[in-house]
Amino acid sequence: MAKEQSLDNLWLAQILFDLGAVQFGNFTVSESAVCSPVFINPKVLISNPTALRVASKLMQQEISLAQSLRRPRVHPFTIVAGVPVGGLLLATAYSLETNIPMIYARIRPEGTGKHGIEGHFHEADTALIIDDLITRGSSILETATMLEENGLKVKDVIVLIDREHGAVERLRHRGYNLLSILKLDVMLNHYMSTGLISEETYRNCAEYLRGKQSENHSI
Repeated sequence: MAKEQSLDNLWLAQILFDLGAVQFGNFTVSESAVCSPVFINPKVLISNPTALRVASKLMQQEISLAQSLRRPRVHPFTIVAGVPVGGLLLATAYSLETNIPMIYARIRPEGTGKHGIEGHFHEADTALIIDDLITRGSSILETATMLEENGLKVKDVIVLIDREHGAVERLRHRGYNLLSILKLDVMLNHYMSTGLISEETYRNCAEYLRGKQSENHSI
């Protein structure tokens, strides 16, 4: 794999397709409980260490760019917080890539039966939340709330894929900035232009996406 190709988001979109992470049909998206013609499961990246590493490098590249602007789009942070389960996998890869400490919020009881935060942190630390996929952002908002209840500050969120169901606006309304590496419409355009999906499948998904965007603009 060429060095310049290794940090290309469309290369990552292609790998996700090749790994079977993107499927077309009729699915219920668990977070929003709505029917969708496309299902995405980025967790399969764990089967391809190179792709997982590229995902973490792309996140770091996006964050570095956002912080280098005259008006930085990402606040300084001292710790990263993965959203279980997919975000935890990506946050681990990112932490190993950058040597930035990681924590995660146990929203649902596990093991000891208690809620809480795994990992060491200091009150007033600023956490960057990492997740693999966002639809409406409910799980991310739950994580942010728990972090803040434990004295941490949350300003920014980065996800691998934004399904473009209004999460940017919803998180902004709560005071959080959302960055993403891939957007669903970019992925769909890539798959159609390379012949991986038919024009009919593309139109079906694009119409669905436009409908979701219209719903959010009308709210």
